[in-house]
Amino acid sequence: MAVLSKDVGGGGRKRTRQGRRDADGGARAAREERQGAARDPLVVLGPDVMTKILEFADARSVARCTVVSRSWHEIAASDRLWAPKYAKLLQGKAHIPRLSNLRGASRLAAYSMSVVDGKRIRIMKEDLCDHVWEFRYKKAAPEYWRDLDPSWKGSSPPMHRYFHLNGSHTADHDDKVWGGHECTYSIMTSYVGEGQIRDHYVRINRWPAMTVSRKEDWRWEMSNHLYCYISVPDAEKEGGTGPLFPAW
Repeated sequence: MAVLSKDVGGGGRKRTRQGRRDADGGARAAREERQGAARDPLVVLGPDVMTKILEFADARSVARCTVVSRSWHEIAASDRLWAPKYAKLLQGKAHIPRLSNLRGASRLAAYSMSVVDGKRIRIMKEDLCDHVWEFRYKKAAPEYWRDLDPSWKGSSPPMHRYFHLNGSHTADHDDKVWGGHECTYSIMTSYVGEGQIRDHYVRINRWPAMTVSRKEDWRWEMSNHLYCYISVPDAEKEGGTGPLFPAW
């Protein structure tokens, strides 16, 4: 019985020490939480002041703040912050992505989708058909064709080309180069591996394929060794341009 009492008493002392450690750990965690809250600028300064500060921060820094905590996300993802940043992003841009105008989308979402879409080089039928295109011959083109190109002479604006949803391709009625012949276009994309684009180009009839690229102001350029197409800026177009859903 004495041995049994000793064992029971020892177990009780162990439980007591464990309880003290748990209590000390809980107190330490609570103290650290209070100290952390005291160091949190959002807690110290308040949401109004932090919002004012974040208004002067760049978009990348504000976006990072959205993952700090729920409280930070509520402030850093607000339309109040992102509406002016989105407006600044669009300044000087040639095209406004249609998908950024989705109903109910936050300004942060619109900003993010616009940045990604502005880097997209996979052109879609909506991109071709939504824009008017300037057409120019390159220096490698035969002199006869360059002589018909008003942009080479500087006598008048560049020629225009138009893509249509039915697959046809047209020009202005007084276009000397066009000549009234029928044209169709096709967009070709090949993949390798897990969805990685290997080759992507646009072809008019059976003429040389045109590679696709983007400019800093989000204009499109399609070109080969003979001629190039450049989309005409139309940022004022209601509802935006391009596909409604992401096509990265």
